[in-house]
Amino acid sequence: MFARKISTCRSFALLAASGAMIVIAACGEDSDYGLGQRYPVSGTVTYNGKPLEKGQINFYSEDPKGVGANGTIENGSFTLSTVGDNDGARAGKYKVGVISKEDPAAQAKAEFEKAKAKSKYSMGNVQENVNIPPEFMSKASREAKSLIPAGYGDLRTTNLKAEVTAEGPNQFTFTLTDADAPPEPPKSTKGAKVKDVK
Repeated sequence: MFARKISTCRSFALLAASGAMIVIAACGEDSDYGLGQRYPVSGTVTYNGKPLEKGQINFYSEDPKGVGANGTIENGSFTLSTVGDNDGARAGKYKVGVISKEDPAAQAKAEFEKAKAKSKYSMGNVQENVNIPPEFMSKASREAKSLIPAGYGDLRTTNLKAEVTAEGPNQFTFTLTDADAPPEPPKSTKGAKVKDVK
């Protein structure tokens, strides 16, 4: 009995930064990470009648205790993951957000080059995105121009919905247009300067 329990457990060893070993035991062959059953979800996204070339799709659970899922849109097609490896989404109702923005890498590189030019230290030429500090990539990502109406990507304004079921087939088509676009999301006031009231 004891030998059988050991054979069903797998141990993974991770080398910590301090050099100490941490052993994590995971029992069972298939772990659901405590998230329950997930079902394959795939589909298509079009914008003004054409497949959306690139973007991100997010399924936001309408259940306060629910778990969301997301996926990458490529040439109008997507599959969803909750944990990874296209493991799908839990059954339930979702609000759906779609985001598609310009590639921020070129803007981040330009801003980094400007900052280098002002600095008394030379950092060499920026060859690839990996050489651009994260703060430049983060800022450029926030400021990147949306390629579709931004209301589709915000949980507060999106008008897209889906219901994932155990029966399936859980294949969805989302048709985005300028004519039926939801309103622009409210502007964030985070970091805004407040004027003194006299």
